[in-house]
Amino acid sequence: MNLLLRRLRRRDLTDHEGEYEHVAAGETLAALAAGAHLEIIPMKSIDGAIAALPPGANVTVTCSPAAGIAETQRRTERLVADGFHVIPHVAARLVTSPSHAAELAAWVRSLGLDEVFVIAGDAPEAAGPYEGALGFLRDFLAADPGVDRIGVPGYPDGHPIISAEVASEQLHAKQTLVDEAGVGAWVSTQMCFDTERIVSWLSAERARGLHLPVRLGVAGVVDRTRLLKVGMRLGVGASMRFLSKNSSAVTKLVAPGGYDPSELLAPLAADAERLDIESLHVFTFNSVADTVDWQNALTA
Repeated sequence: MNLLLRRLRRRDLTDHEGEYEHVAAGETLAALAAGAHLEIIPMKSIDGAIAALPPGANVTVTCSPAAGIAETQRRTERLVADGFHVIPHVAARLVTSPSHAAELAAWVRSLGLDEVFVIAGDAPEAAGPYEGALGFLRDFLAADPGVDRIGVPGYPDGHPIISAEVASEQLHAKQTLVDEAGVGAWVSTQMCFDTERIVSWLSAERARGLHLPVRLGVAGVVDRTRLLKVGMRLGVGASMRFLSKNSSAVTKLVAPGGYDPSELLAPLAADAERLDIESLHVFTFNSVADTVDWQNALTA
């Protein structure tokens, strides 16, 4: 039984106000989990991950320097054919030219995709003119991908190579760009294990005028060794560094039963509506079956 459910069953039934707060928190987390987007990675374990996906699930497909954009496209096409709601990631640093950007927009349009997630990506060198996501996003939108919404990244735990100020400026510039294009958008945050940091970062961005809804990035139910190993390899080192500095978080990972996403989410439930957190982006590291079991338990 996950942490949230244990808390709900331990509530003081003589304290009705507290009871209602716990029930509301449970309902909020159940709603977030029900609409969660499960991220899978084009690597050797992806076929098992796909086999474990619930019918019609919300699925995002990453775009890594190792596998390339073409592999993300191939996997996306298969998942769409199998009836999933798919959001491909497009890494701008892997796009070779404006004509390539236009080709990607035409591909998205041909599949009838309603959402795409655009990120700079982890390639050490840009394959074309796009050092970051903003320039690519401008050309991509100009080529009319036909999407209803576009996702952009947010970094509550800090960006690995640019300052917090620059990351914030880029985020707000992307918001302005999609607003001007008349396209909906959302912010998907990096994986972060620090609840207070998430709330303070998002509160500050809201104060600066960020109005896009947020999909909160959380690690799924992943074996701690896999979480640390794959997390470092996939460029989420900032969150991994948080773990190395935060003994309580490390303790949770090495404790019996390992990491439970509910431990991060439960304290955020009260702030979800105020901060406009619309759903979860779950980093499964292809451990889909265990994450789906957790999702089902939370929504039951």
